[in-house]
Amino acid sequence: QVQLVDSGGGSVQSGGSLRLSCRNTYGSACMAWFRQAPGKGREGVASITNDGTATYADSVKGRFTISQDNAKGTLYLQMNSLKPEDTAMYYCATKKNVVFGSCASFRHYSSWGQGTQVTVSS
Repeated sequence: QVQLVDSGGGSVQSGGSLRLSCRNTYGSACMAWFRQAPGKGREGVASITNDGTATYADSVKGRFTISQDNAKGTLYLQMNSLKPEDTAMYYCATKKNVVFGSCASFRHYSSWGQGTQVTVSS
């Protein structure tokens, strides 16, 4: 059973930084970060393949960096220059293969972490 544990959220002021972590107990073809703000749908933020190819949503390009430490089984999201509109619950997710879409499609992710809250104040 895949188990994901995400952590690292918190409250920061606009322009600040946070790093999210997600421990993954099972191998996967794709890992990604999603977020969901109050009253809004879930959106894909960044994805990474098991060979390290990263993709970002336009809203976070140049500010966020996704990375993984395969030896530790951990996914990271470094978030810099945070804005109030980045406020959301952030979730890590994985999917085993790309049969139903690429990692960057942000579709058919089947395993999810419990979420970690990020709050950015102006």
